[in-house]
Amino acid sequence: MAVQVSGAWLNSPVATGDVLSQRRSRAPFTAFAAAAPPHAQPPPPTIQLWETKEHIIMKETLQIVGGRSPDWYGNGSLHSSNPFEDCQEEFDWTDLEADLYHWTKTLRPVQWYPGHIAKTEKELKEQLKLMDVVIEVRDARIPMSTSHPQMDSWLGNRNRILVLNREDMISTADRNDWAAYYARQGTKVVFSNGQLGMGALKLGRLAKSLAADVNVRRRAKGLLPRPVRAGIVGYPNVGKSSLINRLLKRRMCPAAPRPGVTRELKWIRFGKDLELLDSPGIIPMRISDQSAAIKLAMCDDIGERSYNVADVAAILVQMLSRLPSVGDKVICGRYKIDTDLRCGKTFVRKLAVHLFNGDSHQAAFRILSDFRKGKFGWVALERPPR
Repeated sequence: MAVQVSGAWLNSPVATGDVLSQRRSRAPFTAFAAAAPPHAQPPPPTIQLWETKEHIIMKETLQIVGGRSPDWYGNGSLHSSNPFEDCQEEFDWTDLEADLYHWTKTLRPVQWYPGHIAKTEKELKEQLKLMDVVIEVRDARIPMSTSHPQMDSWLGNRNRILVLNREDMISTADRNDWAAYYARQGTKVVFSNGQLGMGALKLGRLAKSLAADVNVRRRAKGLLPRPVRAGIVGYPNVGKSSLINRLLKRRMCPAAPRPGVTRELKWIRFGKDLELLDSPGIIPMRISDQSAAIKLAMCDDIGERSYNVADVAAILVQMLSRLPSVGDKVICGRYKIDTDLRCGKTFVRKLAVHLFNGDSHQAAFRILSDFRKGKFGWVALERPPR
């Protein structure tokens, strides 16, 4: 049996898949139906692209979870334990973001805006007028997704320090890439670990140095010096309160590993020359970028009631299976399950049967919890834009 693709005759439908595997397309697999040029002769009507048993199974999987065709997985193998074993250098984060966008299109939108956030946002805008420097805290695993879209307009020309918290949860390579990216942007960045206090002292010194000219101007006007005022802002559960507690070396702000703990603004004196404003997490009223919203859910930076745990866990599995630093072997090895991970929902269901008597919610929560605790390794879900 022979098939003509782009003017070349091949011996089998499987070979057709191998040729298509060499084409790096960002379109869904259905786009390959029109891959042949207009002048090419149509194949005999008895030949089907999905003719083998493996291809039929793969087609059903793609209809469930979306994503791209076998060509995206390297050598076209449908049962490779790690799709990136032979093509790690070719891995493209842009492709992964495109797939993530495709996967989230069919899900219920993730939206979370508790009443206290609206009140906090209004009060915070007033307090910003009193601040000498603003410390914006983001999650180091998803720095872009934890960036408030209106923050730049709120801050104007005020001095800003960007803190990427949870630096212990990403690799050294990820850390270096983000440091280089923000250096090119001219942004002051500090990497921190709010749980252990790493980066806290450096942050305090940098805040004082950036606002040192405040008291120079006051003395020139004949006024007494005052403490530098620094406001700490950011999304929920990115570690703002923990960072302040580490700076003060005592528990002055309530902190817990869940979003929405801090609910009011609070000024705190740090020594004689620095005042810190702890603020509740602020988040847009409507999150238009659902890829970012899903990553917020994965990293526990948004309220759990706003998303379906099973859906988020399924997409996380599909993302991690594609990352060269994780892949199928790490995930399947942790749960002692030998299965294909291209359909995350199928994996969640199998894990539920394997460990939780069929309870998919518990299985999904275990996957998310393990990721948040670093059980799959220190993994960033974003890389700097190129």
